[in-house]
Amino acid sequence: METCQYKAVNVKDDEDKNDAYKRVGKPFLRQLLVCSGVWTSYFISGLSFGAPTVLIPRERDSENSTIVITDEMASWLSSVHGFSALPWVFILPVLTQYAGRKLPFVLVCVNLLVGFIVFYCSTTAVHVLISELIQGLSFACNMTVSIIIVTEYTSPQYRGIFLTMKSATFFWGIWAANAIGTFSHWRHIGIFAFMCCTYTATSILWPESPYWLATKGRFKECTRAHHWLKGSSEEAERELENLINSQQTYLANISERKVRPLRDRLMSFIKTITTKEFYKPILLSTAMMATYHFSGKLVCSMYAVELLKKITKSDYTAYIGMLILDAVTVCGMYFGCFLSRILKRRTLLFTSSFTGILFLFLIASYLYLVELEIVSENSIISITLLTSFSVTISCGPMILSSSIYGELIPLRFKSISILITALVSYSIMGLILKISPYIFKAFSLHGAFLFYGVSATIFTLILFKYLPETKDKTLQEIEEILKG
Repeated sequence: METCQYKAVNVKDDEDKNDAYKRVGKPFLRQLLVCSGVWTSYFISGLSFGAPTVLIPRERDSENSTIVITDEMASWLSSVHGFSALPWVFILPVLTQYAGRKLPFVLVCVNLLVGFIVFYCSTTAVHVLISELIQGLSFACNMTVSIIIVTEYTSPQYRGIFLTMKSATFFWGIWAANAIGTFSHWRHIGIFAFMCCTYTATSILWPESPYWLATKGRFKECTRAHHWLKGSSEEAERELENLINSQQTYLANISERKVRPLRDRLMSFIKTITTKEFYKPILLSTAMMATYHFSGKLVCSMYAVELLKKITKSDYTAYIGMLILDAVTVCGMYFGCFLSRILKRRTLLFTSSFTGILFLFLIASYLYLVELEIVSENSIISITLLTSFSVTISCGPMILSSSIYGELIPLRFKSISILITALVSYSIMGLILKISPYIFKAFSLHGAFLFYGVSATIFTLILFKYLPETKDKTLQEIEEILKG
């Protein structure tokens, strides 16, 4: 009888693999679940933002249209998202301070659904404007609740890529809206958005933010939520320990301050707002947002059809060029997401920013030569220059502006800091989108691009001097750097 030989089963290896999955794999998937819900809300906001780009020219060109859009109404449809977000910028930080992060996001998901129902049923320009006013809550959420969720729910090694992915997803929404509006009726954007809204219901499965629970002194719940999201690896346990220790110290100091006289508390408040860890992140975040908006990239996305019609004198080229610009923007942002994993934040930001600014000056020079009839307009050259500009800006400022902003804001000042930064950002966005048509008329296209180039240069130089490196650092470590 032949001897049977049995191969020993290495149980230890299997146990090690299971332990590795529990420490790394499961937390990553849970963080991905949370972030995918946030990304979907950004995508839906992109659908709303991109809709006027195709809706306005389609309704103006249609002979059977019942929607009359004047130049004034067109500028409001293109810019109202920024202005409609302003009231909610005040409300949402307060709500997140007292109700947590999860409940406000669930309310935003319901708001998205209502806004697109109104959009689909619109029969006048005023109805479309009302639907965009309703969407203001979701745009305010993008700068407040959503960034807080991604920064607090994710581990430091994943935080950068998750934050940059959300920005790319917003522009996927713009591209999808423009593609739908180009090849079918613009109302179909509303149907597509309705289907996307169903996925955001997964937010019901989330735990509350461990960072918020820590600020409320609920440390047992904080520990459970932190373990559910980030596992029990050595790095996660160290992050949890630092979080609890810092908040215990902070809460102890707060309890002492409550019994102090009003004059002492007022002096303490003045001392707080004059500390570097309070005002420096706000100023740097504001400069980041200003760099992005004053680069003119968002203007080029919103007014893409009108700009390309003026440059190329062709409706067909304008619509195809718009889709090309949107597509390369999204591809550039995903390429930037990849670069953010291997390059430092400062390296990626300033290399792409200064290159994008160079293309702004090249576009301005080229259009000025065309106006002087020194060179003849060439559609290929125009779209190539705009495409190169879009790629460079999308690799850096577009994906990093909100990402670095989310990393810079310290936990103890998060609500007031986000309120101020979001208020300034949406005011700039609404103002730039509102006045851009008038800038085009007053200074022509070459003057507008020169304006964007000079403005972006100023803010980029400020950031180059003062912005610290934040890659692969915990929020606590970044706060210590800002303290100096």
